[in-house]
Amino acid sequence: MSEPLALYELRAPAAVITLNRPDRRNAISRGLIAALTEAFRRATDDAEVRCVILTGAGSVFCAGMDLAELAESLSLAVAPASVWDDALRLAALYDCIYSLPKPTIAAVNGAAVAGGAGLVTVCDLAIASTEARFGYPEVRRGLVAAMVMPHLLRHVGDRMARYLLLTGEVIDAEQAGRCGLVNEVVPAGEVMATASAWARSLAEGGPQALAATKDLLKRFSRQALSVEEASRASAAPRLGDECRAGLEAFFAKRPAPWAPR
Repeated sequence: MSEPLALYELRAPAAVITLNRPDRRNAISRGLIAALTEAFRRATDDAEVRCVILTGAGSVFCAGMDLAELAESLSLAVAPASVWDDALRLAALYDCIYSLPKPTIAAVNGAAVAGGAGLVTVCDLAIASTEARFGYPEVRRGLVAAMVMPHLLRHVGDRMARYLLLTGEVIDAEQAGRCGLVNEVVPAGEVMATASAWARSLAEGGPQALAATKDLLKRFSRQALSVEEASRASAAPRLGDECRAGLEAFFAKRPAPWAPR
């Protein structure tokens, strides 16, 4: 029997949800999206759960989208429908986490890039190990990080968001802390202990008060695009020649055709 793609463990007052594809750097696949969606819904309905801690198995938090799965879907005759559906499912997962009535904590144990960095931004709080790295390299593959833009902007502001999204550069944990992408940076061995301490602090709040506060925060920071519009903006570039060329170059470990020689 294969290991579940997302582990769910009750450590009262928190549920710990772990991305469990360490052999693939916890890359976001269709299966992982489904497993995470189910896990967060379970946490919503679990009366013993007052908050959720999201982390990754192994030494990486999440390497972003499973590019091998994307490349395979682009080679299929039904590519357009598959790509649209995949984007909508990921956008719905982000919205599920962001809208969860219970507080969420990203316990970032390693690299969190592209869609993995997106998972960090949709959580209410984020703690990172000193080894963590963050980045949005989508443009270097001919992709667009449309779904995570509004969440990144909320945390770091326009200038830093433009730097991360347009350059595709990766920043370290200390930089992430300074720009507001994470709340605190701690040694690797202290990430989960600190997240658990935060969970106990969050549990001091009334469940209804916390849910109402989260709802108001979402309404005050209402994003311009709907989930459907954001997913379409993310999916459209995947069907173009630029993305195909970018993915081919990535797997061949050569520069993209538009990169300076």
